[in-house]
Amino acid sequence: MAIFMDPRAQCSEFKLGFIFISVAVIFWGVLPIALKLSGLFIDAVTLTWFRFLVALVVGFAIQYLSGSIKQFRGLDKVSWLKMTLAGVLLIFNYVSFVYSLKYLAPGSAQLNFQTAPFFLAFGGMLFFKERLNAIQLSCFATLGLGMLMFFHPYLDFTSGPSDVWKGVLIIQFSVLSWASYALIQKSMIKRLSPNNILLFIYLFGIFAMAPFSDFSQFTVMDSSQWAIAIFCAINTVIAYGCFGQSMKYWPTGQVSAMLALSPVISFSLTAVVVSLGWWSDIIKGAIIDPLSFSGIVLILVSVIAVQLSPIWEKRRALKPVQVAA
Repeated sequence: MAIFMDPRAQCSEFKLGFIFISVAVIFWGVLPIALKLSGLFIDAVTLTWFRFLVALVVGFAIQYLSGSIKQFRGLDKVSWLKMTLAGVLLIFNYVSFVYSLKYLAPGSAQLNFQTAPFFLAFGGMLFFKERLNAIQLSCFATLGLGMLMFFHPYLDFTSGPSDVWKGVLIIQFSVLSWASYALIQKSMIKRLSPNNILLFIYLFGIFAMAPFSDFSQFTVMDSSQWAIAIFCAINTVIAYGCFGQSMKYWPTGQVSAMLALSPVISFSLTAVVVSLGWWSDIIKGAIIDPLSFSGIVLILVSVIAVQLSPIWEKRRALKPVQVAA
């Protein structure tokens, strides 16, 4: 006997999911602009240390009040080693993304990060024996083509390698670090919640980065600089929190597809900032001609397709097995 959800409850869940994922997408879209501005007064490692500190305080309060801290009891040495490695990888991800913004516009950096689902899918195939379907495999090719189309203005190497390509390489290192962290997290999901894994990583990161952080920078920051640094820290907490909440109300595929809109937000806000002449000495727009714009569209379509294709495949497989009541 089929069980149907109350249409009003279904509509309410859709609205809540939409609100949460929209907040996450907007915050992640704004983040590269704030991170680029932070480069004027604080180095990447010290800023990441501060972001980890804020996330640790907020995360510990939430986990303690929910009684989830006890999950750490009984973990073996392998689990602790895995979490330590995940911590190193997430530090690399955070720091290298900030460094990449020295060479890339915020929108370009976010667009480059859209290779993450592909690294993740490839890692799932290698380590978890997950299968990639034909659509996902073809999306690897279209993603590469889209990247070449977007960056075609920088393909002339006659005058030496462009700084843009340094940024691209740094971003791909950041993506690889994040995907590796995510795969380690996935391997531990039955033993520890993602929030507790992040909690350990934040604590580990604070001690690991302390010797390389310049805390004197905090003493000379003015109110506007503090506002930017605090926004960068709070941004991550809110974005990840809303992302987690959206997963309660929306299917994973829909959430992942919405995340592909983050670069669109970054490009749009960067264009607004440039047109208004704000921070003109540091915020520059990307070179976007019709071919580059077509590349953006192709990249976003590839990312959305690779996220939604497993859902399409499941629905197609279920059709022949439908039984009449």
